[in-house]
Amino acid sequence: MSKPERIREEIDDLFPHHSWIARQKVAVLLPCYNEEVAIGAVVRDFRAALPEARIYVYDNNSTDGTLDEAERAGAIVRCEPYQGKGHVVRRMLADIDADIYVIADGDGTYDAGAATMLIETLVKENLDMIVGARAGGGEEAYRRGHRAGNRFFNRMVASLFGPGFTDILSGYRVLSRRFAKSFPVTSGGFEIETELSVHALDLKIATREVPVPYGKRPEGSASKLRTYHDGFRILMTILTLMKELQPLRFFGAIAAALAVVAIGLGLPLLHTYIETGLVPRLPTAVLAAAIMQLAFLSLACGLILDSLARARREAKRMRYLDLQSVAHRD
Repeated sequence: MSKPERIREEIDDLFPHHSWIARQKVAVLLPCYNEEVAIGAVVRDFRAALPEARIYVYDNNSTDGTLDEAERAGAIVRCEPYQGKGHVVRRMLADIDADIYVIADGDGTYDAGAATMLIETLVKENLDMIVGARAGGGEEAYRRGHRAGNRFFNRMVASLFGPGFTDILSGYRVLSRRFAKSFPVTSGGFEIETELSVHALDLKIATREVPVPYGKRPEGSASKLRTYHDGFRILMTILTLMKELQPLRFFGAIAAALAVVAIGLGLPLLHTYIETGLVPRLPTAVLAAAIMQLAFLSLACGLILDSLARARREAKRMRYLDLQSVAHRD
């Protein structure tokens, strides 16, 4: 054995995780739309932090010089015609084959230097997703109402799907191959981060949040997030995921609300009937009975769909288990 090989083996013995990481295919994925001002610096920063990684910039119909700046910085540039961040992430995870995926926004708000630490945490703890929880940045880094909206959605997801995340809307994530290739992306826009988080909570996938520095956009760069429009889409995504993943809870709540209305309408009629033997308001009695029937029908739908949701969850879990964990060693 040559001297360089002996030295390499000694390093591998002393730092097994570092050695294993160095041998993996790491892909940095940067979805972009009109980020001419920031994308060049973002690519260069990730190149400095992860010199062995392949950096991909997926342009989403930009009308400025994003493509040219990304190519000049040394990124592999591709295009996604369907507008929306969710469509871009779906395409990236489908097209690119790697062992570890680093996903970040191309606006320069996330610290590329933290990528090595996030990857090491993923490997050492044998996780499938690391979420870079945004820390710092001050008021300049957040648009008006975004902090309050983020807190609201975090609490909503925690109450519906369980605790696990304090920043479900962070765009800085590190994914294992088995997470990336078993995640059925359905979102089309900025709700993709919510779907990633809920998918991990639903399948009880090993994840962790790690605080990372967060800063403001560079001068001349503007956020593409539309506060109320995209906030409404995120809210509807959470409710839709609840309906799909927890149908018994969803339709059970509807059944309970309908039952309360039916009982509220029917109790006075029942009281009158007990006292007089008469039903003076027949239309109200018919309405109460119809609403109660709808309540039982909603409950039945929830029970049936809950069985289907369990089967889908099992299928997704089996696909997830088909792939090797990030800590697997040859």
